[in-house]
Amino acid sequence: MFDIVGRRNLYFTFSGLLLAVAIVSLAIFGLNLGIDFTSGSLLRVDLGADAATDTVANLVSSAGFSEAFVQSAGDTSVLIRTEPIDIPERTLIEDALRTLYPTAETLSFNTVGPVIGAELTRKALLAILVASAAILLYLTWSFRNVEWSFRYGVAAVATLVHDSLILIGVFSVLGKVAGIEIDSMFVTAVLTGVGFSVHDTIVVFDRIRENRRRHRDTGFGEVVNYSLNQTLDRSLNTSLTAVFVLAALLMLGGETIREFTLALLVGVVIGTYSSIFIASCLLVEWANRTLPWSGRSA
Repeated sequence: MFDIVGRRNLYFTFSGLLLAVAIVSLAIFGLNLGIDFTSGSLLRVDLGADAATDTVANLVSSAGFSEAFVQSAGDTSVLIRTEPIDIPERTLIEDALRTLYPTAETLSFNTVGPVIGAELTRKALLAILVASAAILLYLTWSFRNVEWSFRYGVAAVATLVHDSLILIGVFSVLGKVAGIEIDSMFVTAVLTGVGFSVHDTIVVFDRIRENRRRHRDTGFGEVVNYSLNQTLDRSLNTSLTAVFVLAALLMLGGETIREFTLALLVGVVIGTYSSIFIASCLLVEWANRTLPWSGRSA
């Protein structure tokens, strides 16, 4: 049997380092927000030939859009991001591209105004707050017949914040290094990853509840460690199946879902780690009164 609980300080240190990197990256680089949040227009164009972003940028600039950002989206496709434009202005860009790429074809065109972008940002934050509150209330009620039921909810929400911050921090670094943008699908990926993590955490907590009833004379840390070992195989097997599918999608899927798939993959990995090594260990720390806000000792 693995002594997971006994090594909890190691896991807390590792998580602390990840959180520190995430927070520093967010403070220095921020997030590379897409048009869903910042407003603007995004054209996805198939040029019908090898796409040279510098050449495309010059063509777009000649059409009067010198501030446009051009990014490769495949061998023959590019993404062109500009300030909000209408159909006639889009036509100017397309005509400029066809002077060098006669078969250029616009695959998609999206425009988001500043009001919609601000509203989406507000709703994204609200969704995460509502999810956190719902999880806290549900777990407190679900474990109402167990000692310290409120602690289970707090531990789950703390793990949720841990997973979300690390995932957002990873994409802050990727935004700086690889130019990956954050869009509305990223919010979906964050909430999905959090849901996966909380689901796994609840399974472990439920096993702790059952074993706590059966072994009341056993120390709480021992009960938690025993419960983690009982659910370890299930947690890893469930996560690995999801990781294999997401890895296949990441390698073989299209460009349009690559960032979304990557966010899901990172979220599943972080969620699996936290549900095994962080959530339950927080309960043990709280029971041992090593946290300043722990209240009465176990």
